[in-house]
Amino acid sequence: LMQNRPLLISSLLEHAAAFHGDTEIVTRTVEGPIHRYTYAALARRSKRLANALTRLGVTSGTRIGTLAWNTHRHLELYFGVSGMGAVLHTVNPRLFAEQIEYIVNHAEDQYLFFDSSFLDLVERLAPSLPKVKGFILLADRARMPASGIPNLLCYEDLLAGESEAFDWPSFDENTASSLCYTSGTTGNPKGVLYSHRSTVLHSFAICQRDGFNLGAEDSVLVVVPLFHANGWGMPYGAAMCGAKLVFPGPAMDGKSIYELLRDEQCSFSLAVPTVWLGFFQYIDGTSGLQPATEIKLERLVIGGSAAPQAMIRRFAEQFGAYVLHAWGMTEMSPLGTSGRPLRKHAGLPLDQRIALQSKQGRVIYGVELKITDDSGAELPHDGIAFGDIKVRGPWIAAGYFRSEGGAVMDADGWFATGDVGTLDGDGYLQITDRSKDVIKSGGEWISSIDLENAAIGHPAVQEAAVIGVHHDKWQERPLLIVVRKPDATLDRDTLLEYLRPLVAKWWLPDDVVFVTELPHTATGKLQKSKLREQFKEYRLPTD
Repeated sequence: LMQNRPLLISSLLEHAAAFHGDTEIVTRTVEGPIHRYTYAALARRSKRLANALTRLGVTSGTRIGTLAWNTHRHLELYFGVSGMGAVLHTVNPRLFAEQIEYIVNHAEDQYLFFDSSFLDLVERLAPSLPKVKGFILLADRARMPASGIPNLLCYEDLLAGESEAFDWPSFDENTASSLCYTSGTTGNPKGVLYSHRSTVLHSFAICQRDGFNLGAEDSVLVVVPLFHANGWGMPYGAAMCGAKLVFPGPAMDGKSIYELLRDEQCSFSLAVPTVWLGFFQYIDGTSGLQPATEIKLERLVIGGSAAPQAMIRRFAEQFGAYVLHAWGMTEMSPLGTSGRPLRKHAGLPLDQRIALQSKQGRVIYGVELKITDDSGAELPHDGIAFGDIKVRGPWIAAGYFRSEGGAVMDADGWFATGDVGTLDGDGYLQITDRSKDVIKSGGEWISSIDLENAAIGHPAVQEAAVIGVHHDKWQERPLLIVVRKPDATLDRDTLLEYLRPLVAKWWLPDDVVFVTELPHTATGKLQKSKLREQFKEYRLPTD
């Protein structure tokens, strides 16, 4: 005898406007100045946008593309597009132009909204995007450029001519809401098509205490780009609970991040590790700052790649902030695990707590997870046995857009993530590698991630990557590739001596190579495929 109301993204916005209407949304705009408004204003402008899209002929299921930073205007697209029943397609502007062209054409986006940062890119791509009916610059009339882009429209003009009255339609909660393409390092990107139902359920997960513990008291700096798996769900989760949102726009350097954290008194933030490296570099290189008193961070989510223990420790010791290590992927909306402690962990010594936090966290409700060996047999949850990680649940992909890549689930509905890891008796996941990156030496597996984390603990190491290199006797052995910190001195033997007590003897890298930089994907992940290609002829001194 329960009512059956559909779980729709528009309901998140309506709730935020009705019960958190005066809560701020703050943006460092593409042009530079800070913009402020509220959830109530967001709702009004999202309705104007929905009316404008209707006038442009957008209907249910129409794909609407974006090439945009984290801003209030991009947020309006999140609700205006999906709320009216169309599909929001956030495109990663950091991809190669050829990949962006493929993605927009594959999705058959009818309109493309973009920030002025990407004007040159859109000018180059426009002739190769035959399905796009119009291009909308996210700017006001005064900032409209002279451009040869066909059917170029001004976003603010588009909204100005529309009414704030719009009745969000009601429809099946399984209707598609948004589309994100994976940033795989091989082959064409593949689209993950989310539904309203999956999105709302995922929002409940990140608001729960054992998710991100997100609530109305939070001021959240969303550094993770909105084009990365929908900003890890933050636009929707924040609206669900009424959290204050702070957007950095295109400025994600250490100084800009510091200033927003300080000025907006942010209690919570989300970003990949490289962002926080820049943040600490700014603090260390700038006199007159008082980070311990100026920054009010209580917790932060680090995902995308493993957070070094040294980073977790510094946040704890300098700011009293708790790092929530999280794990997931685009195909998982993206959250699968979150590093919340259990009651029994209260009072743990700092070293033991950091060791716990360096794991990827506990499985949250809504996600089923198991690890299996090569034959598919499930492995024990003992924190030792590691194997392929498989998942299933209501916000996990059942396939890719237009059936690219074929079937992705096994007969029992499990999705193979491509990650390798362990599960302990408390349900904590430890990612040990990507399946393609694990090093197989003499029939045993070596975790490249564990070696990288150990190396990054050295005070002179800025970044590290470990790959397997051919060895005549052992099949593969680890090669450690290191970027030194600016002005630091460090040699091979010193680093190997540092690692010796930290890893198993047979895990110790056979050699160390120092480089000026490491290759990364468009989402900031180490691009080990390029390193393997670069060092494929490398001869280890032990071989």
